[in-house]
Amino acid sequence: MLMLALESTCDETAAAVIARDRRILSNVVSTQETLHARFGGVVPEIASRAHVERILPVIDEALRQANATLDDLAVIAVATEPGLVGSLLVGLTAAKSLAWSLGIPLIAVNHLEAHIYACQLAAKENVFPCIGLVISGGHTNLYDCAHACEFALLGTTIDDAAGEAFDKAAQILGLGYPGGPQIEQAARTGNATAVKFPRTFLHEDRLEFSFSGLKTSILYEANGIPGSRTQPPPLTPERIADLAASFQAAVVDVVVSKCRQAMEQTGRRRLCVGGGVAANRSLRDELAKMTTAIDAELLIAPWSYCTDNAAMSALGWEHFERGNFAELDLDVTPGLVRMR
Repeated sequence: MLMLALESTCDETAAAVIARDRRILSNVVSTQETLHARFGGVVPEIASRAHVERILPVIDEALRQANATLDDLAVIAVATEPGLVGSLLVGLTAAKSLAWSLGIPLIAVNHLEAHIYACQLAAKENVFPCIGLVISGGHTNLYDCAHACEFALLGTTIDDAAGEAFDKAAQILGLGYPGGPQIEQAARTGNATAVKFPRTFLHEDRLEFSFSGLKTSILYEANGIPGSRTQPPPLTPERIADLAASFQAAVVDVVVSKCRQAMEQTGRRRLCVGGGVAANRSLRDELAKMTTAIDAELLIAPWSYCTDNAAMSALGWEHFERGNFAELDLDVTPGLVRMR
């Protein structure tokens, strides 16, 4: 049995063909990075129009790479939440059309839960129950995951997401878009203790995040405080590296601390991490140190599954096996994906 999974929640148009034993037969992703780079962030209308242009070619290529046809499909899975409403609707419309015309079931997948399920694809064994961290451009969420289909939100950001903060910091430092990889690269030659940036909620029990103050702090460090007579040092390559390293360290410290608190508060001994920012090497290293220190297990999605893709919607098979089918009047649930 084969599943066609579709992903169009934000700025990646993706399709994957997945066998019931969770083998990924194809995983095609069409990125829109160059379309949004000039704006320093994703522009929703541009994203949705690009999805319209790309969804059918991406589906066709996914089937071709899997050596499959539409007649081989047994189920269609599609990410329906959270995301940009226009982008979500493109994927859902394609999924509904295929499910109806082929007479096969339709499965709705939560995009954030799929990011955690990517860890199971890599482990090739059941990773639940666990604490799940989704850290991306639009979300920084902690979950208590009892099962692949049973997630309870423990905490989230009250303002900027971690990935959004990276994008804005990179823009302030003139490093380009997307910000995460740019900040990480600049930080490699920088001093992570050069600037003491704020670490909001670090010593509080609440499982929430806040990165807006950190974003403002790097703005003032780079450009100076409005109205102040004191001018900041020039943004030489060395200072940019120090600011990037210090900024990255502040984000990582808070995220690692909150993951540890979540594990201690729930008693879970496994941490699963997914989302675009999970590709950050410093974050991976510090999470590994933390989980080793408390004798817990760490599973992080492979780099190829960190950014948005359709393979992680293999989660749809879990819903299929539970009989969680969707009707053709299914609608999208736009969620918090902050854009410029």
